[in-house]
Amino acid sequence: MNEPSDATQRDVVLVVDDAPETLSLLTDALEAGGMTVLVATDGATALARVQRIVPDVILLDAVMPGMDGFETCAAMRSMPALAQVPIIFMTGLADAEHVVRGFDSGGVDYVTKPIDPDVLIARLRTHLANARRMSTARAALDAAGRALLAVGLDGRVQWSTPKAQAFMTSATTSVGDAHQLAAPLVVWLQALANGGQDTRPRSWPESEPRFLVTSLGAVGNGQVLLAVEATDEVDHRRRLGEKFHLTERESEVLYWVARGKSSRDVGDILGSSPRTVDKHIERILVKLGVENRAAAAAVAIRLLSAE
Repeated sequence: MNEPSDATQRDVVLVVDDAPETLSLLTDALEAGGMTVLVATDGATALARVQRIVPDVILLDAVMPGMDGFETCAAMRSMPALAQVPIIFMTGLADAEHVVRGFDSGGVDYVTKPIDPDVLIARLRTHLANARRMSTARAALDAAGRALLAVGLDGRVQWSTPKAQAFMTSATTSVGDAHQLAAPLVVWLQALANGGQDTRPRSWPESEPRFLVTSLGAVGNGQVLLAVEATDEVDHRRRLGEKFHLTERESEVLYWVARGKSSRDVGDILGSSPRTVDKHIERILVKLGVENRAAAAAVAIRLLSAE
């Protein structure tokens, strides 16, 4: 296997196993594959390690004395910093019960002992590539200014974009290092997961500021993606639509144009291409009777400021 150059970022792998021979085998193979290896011989030590440095991927033995791998995985998944780190179980227990338990506790894959290092490294690289794509997508959402958060079906928030912070402050409670959705929202999410048909956005909390919470569906690892919007933003879009006879999507586009967003930004926010956004803007200009987007933004700002 080719070792990366010094200029290449080395992936950090945390290996958790109580067997010295397994640690030695995996350390040699992973370092030969160009990865940096951290080791822990029990769950408590592993949890202490990840408090100091967040690895790119974790290899976790299922059966260990004291805190076993399943308990360790569940504890790691409660840490926001590890929410998107792939955790792969190593086990000689290939029966369905233990495989299911591993996934339920937050694992994304498992390998059976004795471990083939080449196969293991290939699977590691696949999970690392997937994690990077997810990280890139989250960075794009952060930059676009969308208020989004991913939550488990137990209501625990796994990650959120910066714009969701106001919602997090108003509509969640702190549970250790994590945040927990209010109980009525958890009941709603669980109903949706069990096939409930009432997908309408939920308004929360009862006091100001209030938000509309919309489920955007499952995103893997037992998580649901939620979009939150301040009710004043929703009211602004409604007023623009009613005043200028715009469609719902045209109202959204005009609102974000008035907020100074480019076509690319608006496309990222609404999940459309910049070309589609430009088509909406062309129709908006006709309905508003103006010649360019700057004039359309000025008209929208005057209306919303007056109201």
